[in-house]
Amino acid sequence: MSNPFRKPLPGTALDYYDACAAVEAIEPGAWAKLPYTARIHAENIVRKADVAHTNDYLGQLIARKRELDFPWFPARVVCHDILGQTALVDLAGLRDAIADGGGDPAAVNPVVPVQLIVDHSLAVECGGFDPDAFAKNRAIEERRNEDRFHFINWTKTAFDNIDVIPAGNGIMHQINLEKMSPVIHNDNGVAYPDTCVGTDSHTPHVDALGVISVGVGGLEAENVMLGRASWMRTPEMVGVELTGKRQPGITATDVVLALTEFLRKEKVVGAYLEFYGQGVAGLTIGDRATISNMAPEYGATAAMFAIDDQTLDYLRLTGRSAEQVHLVQTYAQTAGLWADSLQGAEYERVLRFDLTSVVRNMAGPSNPHRRLPVSALKERGIAGDDMLAQAKVQEAIGLIPDGAVIIAAITSCTNTSNPRNVIAAGLLARNARRLGLVRKPWVKTSLAPGSKVVELYLKEAGLLEDLEALGFGIVAFACTTCNGMSGALDPAIEQEIIERDLYATAVLSGNRNFDGRIHPYAKQAFLASPPLVVAYAIAGTIRFDIEQDVLGVVGGEAIRLQDLWPSDSEIDAIVKQAVQPEQFNRIYIPMFEKKEAERADSPLYDWRPQSTYIRRPPYWEGALAGERALKGLRPLAILPDNITTDHLSPSNAILMDSAAGEYLHKMGLPEEDFNSYATHRGDHLTAQRATFANPQLVNEMAVVNGQVQKGSLARVEPEGKVMRMWEAIETYMDRAQPLIIIAGADYGQGSSRDWAAKGVRLAGVQAIVAEGFERIHRTNLIGMGVLPLQFKPGTTRLSLQLDGTETYDVEGAREPRTELILVVHRRNGQVLRVPVTCRLDSDEEVSVYEAGGVLQRFAQDFLESNKLAQA
Repeated sequence: MSNPFRKPLPGTALDYYDACAAVEAIEPGAWAKLPYTARIHAENIVRKADVAHTNDYLGQLIARKRELDFPWFPARVVCHDILGQTALVDLAGLRDAIADGGGDPAAVNPVVPVQLIVDHSLAVECGGFDPDAFAKNRAIEERRNEDRFHFINWTKTAFDNIDVIPAGNGIMHQINLEKMSPVIHNDNGVAYPDTCVGTDSHTPHVDALGVISVGVGGLEAENVMLGRASWMRTPEMVGVELTGKRQPGITATDVVLALTEFLRKEKVVGAYLEFYGQGVAGLTIGDRATISNMAPEYGATAAMFAIDDQTLDYLRLTGRSAEQVHLVQTYAQTAGLWADSLQGAEYERVLRFDLTSVVRNMAGPSNPHRRLPVSALKERGIAGDDMLAQAKVQEAIGLIPDGAVIIAAITSCTNTSNPRNVIAAGLLARNARRLGLVRKPWVKTSLAPGSKVVELYLKEAGLLEDLEALGFGIVAFACTTCNGMSGALDPAIEQEIIERDLYATAVLSGNRNFDGRIHPYAKQAFLASPPLVVAYAIAGTIRFDIEQDVLGVVGGEAIRLQDLWPSDSEIDAIVKQAVQPEQFNRIYIPMFEKKEAERADSPLYDWRPQSTYIRRPPYWEGALAGERALKGLRPLAILPDNITTDHLSPSNAILMDSAAGEYLHKMGLPEEDFNSYATHRGDHLTAQRATFANPQLVNEMAVVNGQVQKGSLARVEPEGKVMRMWEAIETYMDRAQPLIIIAGADYGQGSSRDWAAKGVRLAGVQAIVAEGFERIHRTNLIGMGVLPLQFKPGTTRLSLQLDGTETYDVEGAREPRTELILVVHRRNGQVLRVPVTCRLDSDEEVSVYEAGGVLQRFAQDFLESNKLAQA
């Protein structure tokens, strides 16, 4: 049956689906009130959903109801190599399971285009003060990851619909922004909006272009890859009105750190934010991308900016064709996605933020939403005259000062996709170099842009040499320090930090600064704009009032930050002169040239038995294939608020004395090639040992002599013995003891890390009860067959006085958002019956959970359809 809403798109030879007409047919006048997010979803429903249910789905959006799930069919899946690789390892394992069940493994392929960018595998072993750092780091990356890269290269020849951008080319989000997203697709004669999911929580980076692009866990991405809809209920759509304009000397980083604090306080977790107002017009796409990128840090699912003239200017700047720019403008203005057509949009909540109020900011320590105005360094106890004097005395006698900045990194797509931020850093470096200022010798400095274009425009501006002189030579085009891939320190520096138990820190232009993430010996980390990162490399210590203290004395004159900071007009003039479309074309045209790849000999992967990187997954075997009775559960951990996926499954370097390090040593891997936890997630035997392996973990059950001990620790019951977490997990696995985790608020915030769910499931965890869950982690838990349960308001682990000696049952039928009973059996025989909310939020999530997870659901459905076809 033809769709009555498919119509010619004026001024083109294409058709489009008129979602406005479809909505108006249900409720006249409703379209003008719909936010941008709702309009995109309405078009997706009209174009892709079952026609019989289209009006019901649209009705949910029009009335902002949440009674019925509706389907979302993203146009693309983007992956970095860590989660992308593990997703493809799962699909390769799924092919084995299908073959074992009598099906055709070659029929298991991504249904939607999958773009995998190898960008999370490089560690900064050589800092930016080494002129050969880039080549050395790439050589180490290739050697360490040979197993992984062999598998990734196999996937592009064995699966249909997969493109691979090899290592050394940039970060997935920046490449997505600068090249991969067309904003509007032209496919088989139909124009429609670009939408995508990505296996990284910072996928909303490209929301800056008006593209609904959200971060999902690897398991949810697998679901989309395999052609299943992403089912959802009408999200909360929150308007964020930006007023005023930023003050001179204020960067987009300062703005986003202020917004992150503001929006966290406004509790936007899970919401789709739409930025609008007169303040938006003054933000470039680079500025907007910096704001959209940090959506997970303020908890939002998406951070949208509507299409406008800035969007078109950016598409031209980045080398998109005139035809594509014309299509974007024509479609947006015809289909109601142009910013001016949204003036009547109505939101459930409207938040207002004045850009004029933003001051120079950092964030930290420990949390990206802990804004730290640089004017408040002394009052917060970060800096102080006495502390700085002590640091100077220590430096004078040849010691690394307490509070030392041991890592200063210009890194991450958050900032390196914004030319203004990078140029500002280059100008500050130029000004410092002219005055003879240098980095402190204990600071490991690096520049790791998310795009090769950055190198071209820095050279064009004549600023790369200045950055190199300060130690900020290009070490990689990849996600490095922000992802915990900061590499080893100089052994002498590392030894001094250990022996003196120094409070050492990192300063980076990234988006994450959770304790233990950036480097094992950086006790805390601070987020800052790229020019501030350069300034801290010169200062050398966090015990420094970066606005007021003296960075150096030249010719008797005290040099402070204000003497180095470039003017806005200087930054803008160089951006205009140095950043050109031909640079983007020079990088991206050859990168995306279509080449015919050879087909793999077999649809099944030949697993390497000794690999510690790639191993056939076990999700259809043993206990994972058994029933989850939810009876007699013992707690593996009782955890406080703000447990992150870095606590659950760290991504940084593997140390010899860790459970994973001991395993890799036993497998014959030399310590210098242990690599990071993240790179080993294709091998469950290594990745399991990373579960709760963060040294900053606080498990409230790990009590010794009346004190809770920090570290990767657990207490085995009923013996009451505290031991390393992995040994506790092994003990419970040997006993076939089902487990539960009890936690506080904001459980699972951080990266979209599927192993944060896989690890606990393989340990035997069947349920997690928390005061609240971050969205991506909750869906990952369901994707692994782990039941998320939420305490009712006012009920917590503390109010219930849980100490870990209890056992637990879960009673009730698992239905969306229903009330279940958590039965607590205390050691003294007392029984508590605690109402909790089942956080299976949709019928689709119930279906996935009951099957045991995403992969099991697909395998069951695939084999069942095969049987029906053969009957």
